Amino acid sequence: MAFKLRHFSNSYIVLNRLSCRNIMTSPTKLEKAVEQLQKNPYYEKYADRIATLQKTSPREFLQRLEDQQKTKQKEKEKKLGAIDTRQFSSVLHPKETLSKDLIVEDKKLEAILKLDLVTGKDASDIQNIWEEYHKNKEVISATIPLDVYTTVHEKMKDYPTFLFPLPRSEGYEFILCQCHGHTVHFTPLLAFQVHKENAPECLTMIHYTELGHKGIVLMRGEYDKNVLNGQEAQCLANQFQMYFCGKDLTKQHLLETFNKKPDAFKHMDLVTELENISLV
Repeated sequence: MAFKLRHFSNSYIVLNRLSCRNIMTSPTKLEKAVEQLQKNPYYEKYADRIATLQKTSPREFLQRLEDQQKTKQKEKEKKLGAIDTRQFSSVLHPKETLSKDLIVEDKKLEAILKLDLVTGKDASDIQNIWEEYHKNKEVISATIPLDVYTTVHEKMKDYPTFLFPLPRSEGYEFILCQCHGHTVHFTPLLAFQVHKENAPECLTMIHYTELGHKGIVLMRGEYDKNVLNGQEAQCLANQFQMYFCGKDLTKQHLLETFNKKPDAFKHMDLVTELENISLV
């Protein structure tokens, strides 16, 4: 899953035949119109035609500029209206305050999967059942080899907090992850800065270890569809996997720096790491 930043090409002027209306053609307005027009990167290409139209039909010249400005304004309003506001919902609506003495326990696999139904099945069969069960659900899931998860869990304890950049249309949004037990809570950094411990999760990944004796750990991630879509949730899960179960020395250094030397940590190093890989 690769991500690309969107970019917009420079706008340019196309002079079509327009009906003339009674509009102002004062010298001042003409001068301002031409001055604005000359800033367009395609001005030189059409300069002769524009000059001719300006001299022979100044009314039509201004009319075309006026219509072009209206079109540009409509496009600007359309872009502003299309901005994805999902990421702000968590900032506006904090979760209910919990008692400091409350102990939050990991959820149990039995609530999702009847364990007696898989007692006689091997790891491969259980993986197929797990994948089939979640295939049409708006969640992310995975089956992790026990030895791999053992490494992941050790890092979760050593580095309980970390940060991931999430590609957005306007750049990147940083998502904070906090590990507790076998659960990973993801929260938009902005929401955490506003609401602290009451900031709601945009993604919660739970690792179910009940089938460890079969050599596997099952993972299920539930995400807030007002904040993330499925691809974005998977992007965060993939990044978590690369940092917490990979052997890349650069990523290991970033984990250690963030947790043990926060003053030396640089957010843009995370962006660089993401841009240098393709998420699968």
